[in-house]
Amino acid sequence: MKIEEEIKSTVAIDMAKKVILNISFTRNVISDKFQELIKPYDLSGEQYNVLRILRGQKGKPANMSIIQERMIAKNSNTTRLIDKLLLKEMVTRNECPANRRKIEILITQKGLDVLNKLDPDVIHHENYFAEKLTNTELEQLNNLLEKYRN
Repeated sequence: MKIEEEIKSTVAIDMAKKVILNISFTRNVISDKFQELIKPYDLSGEQYNVLRILRGQKGKPANMSIIQERMIAKNSNTTRLIDKLLLKEMVTRNECPANRRKIEILITQKGLDVLNKLDPDVIHHENYFAEKLTNTELEQLNNLLEKYRN
């Protein structure tokens, strides 16, 4: 369905605005479906992102700076996210032995278990949106989005 139909627009929309509306609308559709997926685990998208970043550390601790620079939503309050994950016992937070001003964050086994349970559903979620496009079209879309963003 065209974006004009999705938003019930009755006026002509110039192409630059149409692209932004389309990207925003599509992002919300993808995000809403993803929120449904992680809701049973009492996670937000940002908390899920933190857990994925920490799992990617492969057992090495990460500091707040590393987590913040790898976040998809750059304006996330990383400290608040870590605090919430601490309460859920999905991460640990400790002082660095070599530098007491540095805080080290590690994913716990509980956090890893949640990600492992979610992995098949997340893959299905990703494939659901990709299945309407060929590999060539997916590459082209990815290249266009990178070009548009940069």
